[in-house]
Amino acid sequence: MAKEIERKFLVKGDFKSAAEKQMRITQGYLSSVPERTVRVRIKGEKGFITIKGIGSSSGASRYEWEKEIPVSEVNELLEICEPGVIDKTRYQVPFGGLTFEVDEFYGDNDGLTVAEVELSSEDQAFDKPEWLGEEVTGDVKYYNSMLMKNPYKNW
Repeated sequence: MAKEIERKFLVKGDFKSAAEKQMRITQGYLSSVPERTVRVRIKGEKGFITIKGIGSSSGASRYEWEKEIPVSEVNELLEICEPGVIDKTRYQVPFGGLTFEVDEFYGDNDGLTVAEVELSSEDQAFDKPEWLGEEVTGDVKYYNSMLMKNPYKNW
């Protein structure tokens, strides 16, 4: 079983000057219940379907399964998704031997920027760049599936 271990942080300051790549992402949710979220996503020129299980007590790890599917199928599935679409640009920013994925949101979540870093264990130590702000790992309001239901503009 695949397991994703990541920590999530708010972003404060300039990270874009250190970014190696960036990609636009549009995604919707076929199911957004915490026990099993089912997401479809267009990431650049590729389509994906992803299933995520319920998170650990810390919120840092959970089951994740992902498969590439044609973009045309993602577009069809977006038509039957729950209301609310996530639109963002993802920047890949290397730092301290890891890659931070920084998401800059648009639309109803405009103004929110969140960084995630994938780790090999929940207690893995890592260096934090100066632009990394408050940790929000496990805070469900920052999950993309929740940003779709209660966007940043409503906070």
